[in-house]
Amino acid sequence: MIEIELDGKKVEISEGSMVMHAADKAGTYIPHFCYHKKLSIAANCRMCLVDVEKMPKPMPACATPVTQGMIVRTKSDKAIKAQKSVMEFLLINHPLDCPICDQGGECQLQDLAVGYGGSSSRYEEEKRVVFHKDVGPLISMEEMSRCIHCTRCVRFGQEVAGVMELGMSHRGEHAEIETFIGQSIDSELSGNMIDICPVGALTSKPFRYSARTWELSRRKSVSPHDSTGANLIIQVKNNKVMRVVPLENEDVNECWIADRDRYSYEALNSDERLTAPMLKQGGEWKTVDWQTALEYVANGLKQIKTNHGAMSIGALVSPHSTLEELHLAGSLMRGLGSENIDYRLRNAEFEVADKARYLGTSIASLSHLESVLVVGSNLRKDHPLFAQRIRQAAKLGCQVSALNAKSYDWALPVANALNVPANNWVQALADIAAAVAAEKGVAAPAAGSVNAVGQAIARSLLSGDRKAILLGNAAAHHARASSLLVLANWIAVQTGATVGYLTEAANTVGAQVAGALPGYDGLNAGQMLTGGLKAALLLNTEPVFDSAAGEQAALHLAKADMVVTLSPFKANMAFSDVLLPVAPFTETAGTFVNAEGRVQSFHAVVRPAGETRPAWKVIRVLANLLGLPGFDFESTQDVLLAMHQEEGGVPDFVPAARLGNSSNASIDFSVAVTEPVVAAIYQLDGTVRRATSLQLTADARADESQSAQEALA
Repeated sequence: MIEIELDGKKVEISEGSMVMHAADKAGTYIPHFCYHKKLSIAANCRMCLVDVEKMPKPMPACATPVTQGMIVRTKSDKAIKAQKSVMEFLLINHPLDCPICDQGGECQLQDLAVGYGGSSSRYEEEKRVVFHKDVGPLISMEEMSRCIHCTRCVRFGQEVAGVMELGMSHRGEHAEIETFIGQSIDSELSGNMIDICPVGALTSKPFRYSARTWELSRRKSVSPHDSTGANLIIQVKNNKVMRVVPLENEDVNECWIADRDRYSYEALNSDERLTAPMLKQGGEWKTVDWQTALEYVANGLKQIKTNHGAMSIGALVSPHSTLEELHLAGSLMRGLGSENIDYRLRNAEFEVADKARYLGTSIASLSHLESVLVVGSNLRKDHPLFAQRIRQAAKLGCQVSALNAKSYDWALPVANALNVPANNWVQALADIAAAVAAEKGVAAPAAGSVNAVGQAIARSLLSGDRKAILLGNAAAHHARASSLLVLANWIAVQTGATVGYLTEAANTVGAQVAGALPGYDGLNAGQMLTGGLKAALLLNTEPVFDSAAGEQAALHLAKADMVVTLSPFKANMAFSDVLLPVAPFTETAGTFVNAEGRVQSFHAVVRPAGETRPAWKVIRVLANLLGLPGFDFESTQDVLLAMHQEEGGVPDFVPAARLGNSSNASIDFSVAVTEPVVAAIYQLDGTVRRATSLQLTADARADESQSAQEALA
């Protein structure tokens, strides 16, 4: 450690740190634009000039290493004069359009100009103008004349997103930030560039000119999409969600969010919203009141139970539903006498696990791995924030290996890639296990042959201390998923790696904890989707898009006597008999459990639209109408406490005793395998599918093109 003096205070800081880091530790603010704690040092704005004793000129705090005994003054006349000179330089060409700028009110340049800017300008020349650029549906570059060339956006693309989509062309007063040859910005993390832009050069295209920052209320929430559990700040005006930005949580999403977390709110205000209960009568949909709709459902369930038995009734539930909704849906089914409930709509195998399958390690640890094997995942598109962490690990030397059906661009160096058809994944993993066995001189768990790639992966996993085997969505949905897990566990034991599932949805782990799984004699999702039910309850799911059955699901569900859809959107109208409008995550309280088992509760940020009601309340009232006991809950907190009676309160993490990735299955090479069903990045759930801007992106267009090609094939 090195000790320096900063504004008269002694500060201890590690060797190699910069003055800016010492100031952060001491709680001293130094004005800056180009510096960002998550990005490399550029030192090109010069706003952070400070007075360092024995230095003839002011020095940039972000790029000046600390030395033993250094004396730094951040508020001396010399430092203040230098900072004011830099501010004058920055404002020479900056347009005076604060009154119409979207960044007004949350602009670093505007804030610092108050303290360091002059009351008048010495320059009378015309300001330079930079032509606007169209870079896609998410980011607006209409006012690039505001750009101060801090290059935060450029460095973000290179260092965090892994794709250098922006760069600086030309020099001097002709310098511009732009894409290469008129291309668009297509990174799945691109919206973070808006957050880190210190001026109004990059703004949100969907949010543009819709509200002022001081008009917005800010409320905390949790992302309902992938399994990161990204922490959000949802900004609201007049009971309408206007914008979503990240809430910093270093252990979960750091200070970033994926674009689907940022822009999916558009669906909440779309024409697709279901705002009143509807019944299908004579082939036509009619709007009814809640009492009529719920009594219709209750009477229908009673009649079907009487005529066909309780086991003819089932619930297909989405792992994007809250913990409380899933628990009550399971309780409703079991109260009726049915064990038919399942969240695993895209699975091809339905092994019963005694513990909830999860990441097997902490999310934060992904940034520090030394070796990792990813099986069955398009990591970058399935889990953008996990990919970002592994990208940081790769920059520090982590060896990344992949087993997939084809090669994907993960925007990070992949040391060893094994690309084989899904039908051969078990054999490929057995070959890696054989290579590990050969290296260690032990017996292999299954017949396998040692090949060069498998040997390289084995040696990678045998080296270092921090390593993981991560099973992706395609591995979880694989017809031999349990065999893949058994082999992964054997390799992990031999190499000292952790084993875990990246897990698909916001509440995949929570769905297991809540018991949204069939009982001993219950039907699994595959059986229910192929005609096993007389009555089906669909919670937040659209089986045509969310299940392995696809279009066949609609044909089979249409044959049921009654299908009830609980959704925020006008979904499943072709085969449903009742539509019940339930609240999306912004209009209800609830809890998600992310991939690492972290329990995160949130509150509603706006009032429910129209006649929409929280799903947990709808299920509770339906249970009351059916005369089922044990549904006297007044709040989501009551439901949570009932679920965690053994723990004596709601824990921050699912107890370790309830988590595990073990399997008692045997390794099977014989089962015929079709390609696992995996949702594309902007088809993951109903909310994302209805977000207009996301559906205009290059990723969405590529998904449509691929789907069309598969249909023709």
